[in-house]
Amino acid sequence: MTQPQQAGPDQLAFQQYRTLLFSVAYRLLGTAADAEDVVQDAWLKWSAADRSQVADPKAYLTRIVSNLAMERLRSTRHQRETYVGPWLPEPILTGPDTADGVAAADSVSMALLVVLETLSPLERAVFVLKEVFAFSYAEIAEAVERSEPAVRQAAHRARGHVQARRPRFTADRARQREVTERFFAATTGGDINTLMELLSPDVTLWTDGGGKVRQALKPVVGLETVARWFAGLGTVTYQGIEPGQMRAELTWINGGPGVVFRGPDRVVATLTFDFDPEGRISTIHNVANPDKLHAVADGARHDLS
Repeated sequence: MTQPQQAGPDQLAFQQYRTLLFSVAYRLLGTAADAEDVVQDAWLKWSAADRSQVADPKAYLTRIVSNLAMERLRSTRHQRETYVGPWLPEPILTGPDTADGVAAADSVSMALLVVLETLSPLERAVFVLKEVFAFSYAEIAEAVERSEPAVRQAAHRARGHVQARRPRFTADRARQREVTERFFAATTGGDINTLMELLSPDVTLWTDGGGKVRQALKPVVGLETVARWFAGLGTVTYQGIEPGQMRAELTWINGGPGVVFRGPDRVVATLTFDFDPEGRISTIHNVANPDKLHAVADGARHDLS
């Protein structure tokens, strides 16, 4: 019987930081598929490099991933600008551990990733490395191959932009879970009165079908409109799936409680939520583009702390 080959030192070093590299790439790109591609490309570059000259593998690999991700952001910008309807990040399954770490959960939330999408590639990389992973300005300057003053300026711009646009309130984690569970029960039961209680008066629903499935091309705004949208879910055929064939489950998505809808043979959509100061749902992100549901369908849970 052939014995499996032992991993060499170069492979062990790469595997040691693989979770970090995916975490950086996903936050920079907003899609799990692109993040996996970037990590794979980083492995190829790492394998071909003269590692005897690498004093700090973590910094070296982070630099490779950051630059590959920024290149990909620049090349995909036109695709995202011409996207059909709202562009939302690709959801990924996370564990309760991520949700327990408030900072880690917030840094991978749909709300923040949507805001990061409005930054330049450099600003996004600097913000993620500084605010999420606590790299020093000197380390970031080396990673993104810019001067330290340029990095500090980019960090200042990015921080101001994010603070102006991201939700200002984070509901208690237990409250988020409770409201999500009640929303789930009310949606599956068609209980519009409970939905009206759980939604903020100016709640906004963003739906991403990417032109592949029928979705609202503009945000759906307002308590009654959004409540009726969800109250009717259990009574209509959706993407060819009869109501009785649709299954919904509560799970952890992007660091918070979310909902996955499944048909007999595929994942159909995901829901994630933002909350107002009273703990009511203020924003709902609904991803239904089948190209963005592979990571959820695979069932793998990601450690993004």
